Order: sequence, then C-alpha cells, then structure tokens
Amino acid sequence: MLDERTRHARALFGGIAPAYGTPAEILSFGQYGRWRRALVRGMGCSSTDLVLDVATGTGLIARDIEKRYGCRVVGVDQSMEMMGRAEGLSDRVGADANALPFHESHFDCLVFSYLFRYVADPPHTLQELVRVLKPGGTLASVEFGVPPSPLPRIGWSVHALGVFPLATRAFGPERVHDGAFLPHSIVDWANEWPLERQVDMWHAAGITEIKTRRMTFGTGVLIKGRKRGG
Repeated sequence: MLDERTRHARALFGGIAPAYGTPAEILSFGQYGRWRRALVRGMGCSSTDLVLDVATGTGLIARDIEKRYGCRVVGVDQSMEMMGRAEGLSDRVGADANALPFHESHFDCLVFSYLFRYVADPPHTLQELVRVLKPGGTLASVEFGVPPSPLPRIGWSVHALGVFPLATRAFGPERVHDGAFLPHSIVDWANEWPLERQVDMWHAAGITEIKTRRMTFGTGVLIKGRKRGG
C-alpha cells in the first residue's frame, strides 16, 4: 500500500508533467538548469559506467549524463506521465525508489533529484539507493534548499512563498494547490533535514568522501559521495 507522500507525489507530478520545467525554473530563480549541469559535471562518470537516475522525471539529468560521458543511463520514476515526456531516454523503468527492481551492487553511479521531500522515510529510501550501487560507486543528488543567511532567506521567502504561488496560477486553477505546496515542502525539508543532518544520514547509509555545495545562496544543494568499499 502506498504511503500518503507517495500518493501525493504521483498525483502532483502526473498533473504537472506537461509543463514541469517552467515551474521548476520559476521556483529556482531560473537556476534549475545550472544546478543540473553542475551536478552532472561533478559526477565524473566514464563511458563504460552503468548509471541509474532515480526520480528521472522528464529525463533531463539522464540525457545530460549520456551526452557528457557517453555511458548508458537507466531512468527510474514512479510517475509514468513524467517519464512519458522523457524523449531520447531509451531505458525507462516505472518503479518506487523504496523498492528498486535491481540486484545489489548493480550500478557504477547513481543520481537522484528532488526526491526525499516526497518519501515518508528518507533514511530507508537512501539505504535502498545505496543497495543497488557498487562499492566505490558515486552517489550524487540535487535538491532545493532555503538560504541559510538572513537577507537571501528573506528574498527567497518573498519569491517562493509569494511570487511563485501567484505565478503557477497561469498554468490553470487546478495548479493553485501545487503552487502553495511546493515551496512549503522545501521549507519543511530544510527545517527537518538541515544539510548537516543529511550528511550524517549519508554517512550512516555507508557513503564516504561526502562533499556538499550550496548554489544560488543555498536555494540549490548538491551532495556527492562514494559507497564504502571498492
């Protein structure tokens, strides 16, 4: 049985799939693509690697990895509507991040994006991601954040909690709820899982050599590490 967050995520992304990229650009101050490129650039994959992209959505990260490194990428998402828009991504699997249909230590690299705000138990989900990663393999992620400094935080709050909900109304009245939910989910995530606690979670899951990077005053957060062993 699906938990409440999973059901909500499926309904949310099934509804916004046709225009997903535009709200993301608005919410990220137009930095959405820049964060994605920085994430991919820092992964350091080789052409022989097998990469798993969890929460692949419309496949933007997967395609960037394939283009940059020439390696094979498998995209996983629970939203078939989102993956239906993943043009150019040949390997697509509809699956829940909490129950990946792959053997242990199967992938050389694993990347995930904007995932943990939509799962009930982030440490459990992270353990499942690490399970399918080879020892020594790279794990990398990108997520929205809230600026830690006071002045940028005020600007972010005005933009995300004021401007963004109004802007999403341009996509139709049915998107009003989404415009309110998305920024508040970022605030809740930042409060419950500050970056230091996220790093501790990664360590507990068996990830070492962890590096973090706050981008655009902390509105975007990149994390990268390696699975212990190998």
